[in-house]
Amino acid sequence: MESKKTSRRQTKIGVVVSDKMDKTVVVAVKRRLFHPTYSKVISRTSKFKVHDEKNECKVGDKVKIIETRPLSKFKRWAVKEVIEKAK
Repeated sequence: MESKKTSRRQTKIGVVVSDKMDKTVVVAVKRRLFHPTYSKVISRTSKFKVHDEKNECKVGDKVKIIETRPLSKFKRWAVKEVIEKAK
């Protein structure tokens, strides 16, 4: 019997905003939430330091990131795939 193991690790989609570090990129992830007091939908942006083993990501690329073990003080995410290259 073979069974597929589903990953419990979170994935997010975001845009690379900085690639100046070696093997690390900064990815901005946007999310929309409903504000209960003002009854409006507002945008929030979170920035994650993400491990990029092959240094393949450039500023403006749309990437999928996956949760991983702590790699340094701030890095807990890794690039899973580049969805769309920057124009």
